[in-house]
Amino acid sequence: MKCEPRSPNLDHRTPNIEKAPLLPFPRPTLRIATRASHLALWQSRYIKDLISAIAPEVTVELVHVSTTGDRDQVESLRTLGSFGVFTREVQLAVLDGRADLAVHSLKDLPTDGPKELTLAATPVRGLTADALILPIGQTEISNVGSLPLVARVGTGSPRRQAQLRYLRPDLQLSEVRGNVETRLRKLDEGQYDALILAAAGLTRLGLADRIHSEIVPPEMYPAVGQGAVGVECRSDDIDLRTLLSRIADSPTVSAVTAERSLLSALRAGCHAPLGVQTKVDADILFLEAVVLSHDGQSRWMAHASSDVSAAESLGKEVAELLLAQGVDRVLRGPIR
Repeated sequence: MKCEPRSPNLDHRTPNIEKAPLLPFPRPTLRIATRASHLALWQSRYIKDLISAIAPEVTVELVHVSTTGDRDQVESLRTLGSFGVFTREVQLAVLDGRADLAVHSLKDLPTDGPKELTLAATPVRGLTADALILPIGQTEISNVGSLPLVARVGTGSPRRQAQLRYLRPDLQLSEVRGNVETRLRKLDEGQYDALILAAAGLTRLGLADRIHSEIVPPEMYPAVGQGAVGVECRSDDIDLRTLLSRIADSPTVSAVTAERSLLSALRAGCHAPLGVQTKVDADILFLEAVVLSHDGQSRWMAHASSDVSAAESLGKEVAELLLAQGVDRVLRGPIR
């Protein structure tokens, strides 16, 4: 079987580093607060390597933090709460001085975080697409459309569920918890006929061979910030903010700024049935967004473009276009 072509993985592209020499960082050690999952550790080591490349004299340490989402592997994420399930405790480690910076999957980071913290850097973005994962040895299915009737699909994301219901209302959708390896084991044991996972996470964990095909717009729009790594530090830590700005990637920053501005303007949480697609072409930023009812029977879309320097305003503009269509009743209503 020939899989659909995948977009390039950009995680290891050289970050934008100014030609002017960087002054020595005034502290000998930096501590990164991170979850202890394999994917979170990959992301934190990635940031560690980027920092070491521009400040080799600084020792970078990882501080492992357990989050609500990590400790409870049974309850639905929606039951645990829509905001900060995987980020609150990591942020607290920076606020109380146990760490200097925090590394997150940006799609998990709420837009209304503590004012004492700032999103100081977003390096080169990885894959943004969702991925269809099938049991080992399954070769007869090519994409979501060819899944058997009433196939059992594992995904707890309201965004993915709503878009799957729009495409295939017959599918049986259910939550699947645990780390990536646990989810794949459940799939291969026959508990599900397919999984939907983020392509970036699988690629970063060396599991790209499990990606059967990417599910891309217009079939499925990614989450806000999907595929991006966010680095937070204390707002008043000017030295560290200056250092971290050196590992940021300008096109990625513009894209995620627009996406997060959209999310904030809609006052929607990380688990809202909202998908986005951003593209940067020269100095032009394009943003398209989709909102669906939780049952997948209704879908609203809006798009606009702007100069990359107006990314935040672009997000607000697209949000206003969606709100004019009445999507607030879906985004702020109860999650079913």
